[in-house]
Parts: sequence; structure tokens; C-alpha cells
Amino acid sequence: MEVKASLSFARIGCQKARLVADVIRGKDVNEAIRSLTFMKQKGAGLIKKLVESAVANAEHKKTIDVDNLYVKSIWVDMGPSMKRFRPRAQGRAFQVKKKMSHINVVLDEK
Repeated sequence: MEVKASLSFARIGCQKARLVADVIRGKDVNEAIRSLTFMKQKGAGLIKKLVESAVANAEHKKTIDVDNLYVKSIWVDMGPSMKRFRPRAQGRAFQVKKKMSHINVVLDEK
């Protein structure tokens, strides 16, 4: 039986979040949380909280053995971009896009 958790509008670019997501895909939940704890990327903290949320969802259902969970799938989609402007020389302005992501996790029993 699958359990899901999602994080929408995370303030991180999707490419940077995908690098972290690729590390834990297919791993046991305990091993995934352990590896995310010691990663220095910003996305590691976000995805760690998301995996822990999915485990809490599994505990709440009470039909799943939490010790046998693994990361069945995790994917990162691109969200909207906030457009901001930086002042530049001679009165010009350059656009800066602050990107967001939607991160989804699906856990399942072995």
C-alpha cells in the first residue's frame, strides 16, 4: 500500500532538487533519511522533512509496517518563477528569476 507526501512551491530550483532526489530514489526510508541528514545541499533538508512527513502519513494509516518502507518514487517538477529586478549600470535593470519546485514522494512496502 502506497503513501504519498508532496511539497508545493518550495523555494529551490528544480535542477538542484533533482540532484538530491536522485540520491534517495529506491532506498530504504531509514537509509534515505540518514543520507539526507549529512548532505550539505539546501534541498536535502527539504526532502528529508518531506520523507519524514510521508512516514508519518504511513503511521497514521496503521495498515502499513513502517519498518519495511522504501522510496518507491520521487519526482521534482518546476513551479512558477518569481520575477525580481536588479539595478544595473546606466539606469538599466536586469530580471532575476527566483525559481520554485513541486516535490512529490511515494513510499511503499517491500
